[in-house]
Amino acid sequence: MTLMSAAQPTAVVLLSGGLDSATVLALARERGFAACALSFDYGQRHAHELAAARAQAQAQGTRRHITLPVDLRAFGGSALTDQALVVPKQRTLDELAQQGIPLTYVPARNTVFLSLALAWAETLGSCDIFIGVNALDYSGYPDCRPAFIQAFEAMANLATRAGVEGAQRLRIHAPLQHLSKAEIVREALRLGVDLAHTCSCYDPGPLGQPCGACDACLLRAKGFAEVGCPDPLRQRFGLHQ
Repeated sequence: MTLMSAAQPTAVVLLSGGLDSATVLALARERGFAACALSFDYGQRHAHELAAARAQAQAQGTRRHITLPVDLRAFGGSALTDQALVVPKQRTLDELAQQGIPLTYVPARNTVFLSLALAWAETLGSCDIFIGVNALDYSGYPDCRPAFIQAFEAMANLATRAGVEGAQRLRIHAPLQHLSKAEIVREALRLGVDLAHTCSCYDPGPLGQPCGACDACLLRAKGFAEVGCPDPLRQRFGLHQ
């Protein structure tokens, strides 16, 4: 991993604790940024991801890591924040691609998260925010599309003091958005990310073990299968690959 120095530019990295965000954190550091990681405790049923985020932030040498409480359970509308809704499981990859926006979509989540990352970046004097959205092997979320990222970046440069005064131009980096899940796994392996301590599952067991059947687990399994290597997370829990 790249060592930090006082001269390094600072980037805010959205860090959920999953495969994608852990890889993006490593990419930000490889590109020479001192990373300030931002995670959210938003009432998600898969809160085990926050322990993974802490592990990644520590292992990857972030300058600072904040876990911000933003309880989206008050709004509901998602199987990730409303216990009355059931997380979809055992869908085929074709169904994932063809059945529209799933129940695990959290309304406006990335808009909320990026807005808070923008606020922190401005106070840090940072021009750069990294996010692990993906537009290929993903579950159809509208706030993962390149058009959304581009629009948010344009808005951010209109909505901040730094942007209006011309002090800095904010950039939203989404380095995974055009990669397949297999390509993301390869990047993570190349960068030495500890994938055994990531959490991608929407409905993990009491110890954080992946269910193996939700959309996120199926997409992760697809990536590792295409790379041709076992998933260290499943190995950690002694689960069948």
